[in-house]
Amino acid sequence: MAVQMELARILIRELNDYQLIELREIEGERAFPIVIGLPEAQAIERRLKGIDIKRPQTHELLSNIIERLGGEIESIGITDLSEHTFFAVLRIRRGSELIEIDCRPSDAIALGVAHSVPIDVAEHVLNAANAEPPQPDSEDEADDEPESA
Repeated sequence: MAVQMELARILIRELNDYQLIELREIEGERAFPIVIGLPEAQAIERRLKGIDIKRPQTHELLSNIIERLGGEIESIGITDLSEHTFFAVLRIRRGSELIEIDCRPSDAIALGVAHSVPIDVAEHVLNAANAEPPQPDSEDEADDEPESA
C-alpha cells in the first residue's frame, strides 16, 4: 500500500556535496530524509519559488518534452529502498495510457513540484527509511516546509 507524502523541507548547504529533502506523511507524522545533489536541490528550490530562468535547465527541458508529446505528469512513486538508495517512478499520463519511468526521486520531485504532483511512498520503503539514518553518499535521502537554509 502506498502512503501519500509531501515535500516538507529542503535543506541546501552549498559547501556540502549533498543536500537534504524531507518527505512527510500527509495524514500522519512519519517523515524521512533523502540525500540529493546540489543541482537537484537548486532545481527543486527554484521551481518551488517559481523563479524563471532565461534558458531551460534539464528538468524544465524534460517537463517541456513530456508536455509537447501530449503527456502530463500524474504522480511520483517512491517504490524501493536498497543499500541506502531510493528508487522512484515518474508516472506520466498520455490519454488513457499510464507510463511509468524509472528515475531518481530527486529528479521526479524536481519535475513534479512545479505542478503540485502527488508523491506516494510504498509502505515498506517508509518503514525501512525510518529504520536507517541518511547516507551522504547515497543518491536520494531528508528535513518541514519546503525551504532552504
